[in-house]
Amino acid sequence: MAQHEESFSHDRLFSLAEATALIPRLATHLTKAKEGRTILLRTRDEIKKASANAPYNGGSSEGPRYIQALEEIYESLNGIHEMGVLVKDLETGLCDFPCLLEGRVVYLCWKLGEDTIGWWHEIEDGYNGRQALSNGMA
Repeated sequence: MAQHEESFSHDRLFSLAEATALIPRLATHLTKAKEGRTILLRTRDEIKKASANAPYNGGSSEGPRYIQALEEIYESLNGIHEMGVLVKDLETGLCDFPCLLEGRVVYLCWKLGEDTIGWWHEIEDGYNGRQALSNGMA
């Protein structure tokens, strides 16, 4: 059952400076998670075949690599979650930082590869509703 974002409670609210300070660590976690995702996608057909052949003592040399990639993704995404950052799209490295603006929670919006946080959006608007920081945020 899907849950609307508006109903999520945010354990942490970020100032622009706090969010910006996390970018290097966040970029490292996202890069590792994306690398793990690439390995999963590259090896999944081999793993499916090995799983189908498991009852007949079949196996795959990709198994350890696949498991290591899963662990890397888990650790990286868990590290991001512990920071209080929301990953919106792993493939593009899109993340949101809950932030208080004029008494309401909005999201500072950042993508992997960007040097700074330059965008924000209302929670219900998502990426398509993002606005430049100069539009409503100091």
